[in-house]
Amino acid sequence: MNRPSRLLLGLLLPLAITGCKKPTPRQDLDSLDKELTDANGAAKDPALTAALRDQIMVDPKLARTSNATAVRPAPEPDPHAMPPESLGAPADTSQGTALRHTPAATPGCRECGTRKQALTLGALAERGEDRGAAGCAGDVRYATGWALRLPGALPLYPDARVSEAAGKDGDGCALRVVSFTSGAKLDRVLDWYYTHATQGGYSASHRSDGAEHVLVGARGDAAYVVYLSPRSGGGTSVDLVSNGG
Repeated sequence: MNRPSRLLLGLLLPLAITGCKKPTPRQDLDSLDKELTDANGAAKDPALTAALRDQIMVDPKLARTSNATAVRPAPEPDPHAMPPESLGAPADTSQGTALRHTPAATPGCRECGTRKQALTLGALAERGEDRGAAGCAGDVRYATGWALRLPGALPLYPDARVSEAAGKDGDGCALRVVSFTSGAKLDRVLDWYYTHATQGGYSASHRSDGAEHVLVGARGDAAYVVYLSPRSGGGTSVDLVSNGG
C-alpha cells in the first residue's frame, strides 16, 4: 500500500469507529425528551403533548378538605383545663398559714366506705349523708371547671391536682364534687380544711376508720364532706363534696 492510501485510511478509520459507538443513556434520555416536547413529537402524539403542557386542574371544594382529619392545635386554650395529676408538683404552698389542729376522730365512720362503693362522683354525692346533695346528684355535669366554683370557705387545696370534677346549679342545687391529689401529708390537708370550714362558719366533725379520714359539716342548708386517704407513693388523695354555700 502506498503512502497516500495509508494516510487516507488513517483519517477514515477513527471516523468509522466513532460512527459505530452506541449512544450513552444520557443521550437516549435527551433524545426522548426532545421527541416528546418538540413540534415533531406533538404531531406524533397530540394527546400526550397536551397532557404534559396543560395546567393542572384543581377542585376548590376538594382542596378545602385536604388533611381534614389531621391533628391541629386548638384555636384557643381549654377554659376548663387543669394541671395534670403529678406528685412531682410543688408541695403545700400554704406552709406559712396558721392552721387549727383538727380534733381527734370520733368513734365510728359510716362514711369511710362510701367512696370505695361509688363508681362516679355523682354516686359519691348521692351516697353521702347530705340529702340535699343526694337529690341533686342524679344529673350532675362533668367538667374540671367545677373545681374552680367551690364555696369560698371550701376552696381547692393550694397544690391540688384535679383528676375529675362535677356539679349542678339550679333547681335548688349548688352541688360541687371534686376529686384531686396533693403532695402534702394527710394531717396537713385535714387541718387546712378544718381551719377553712370553721372560719367560714361551718361545723366540722372528724371521723376515721384508721386508713381513711372524713370531715363532715354544715352551715344552715349548706353542707360538705371531705374524704381523705394517704397515697402509697406519698401525698394525699381527696374527694370533696359540697352543696350550697
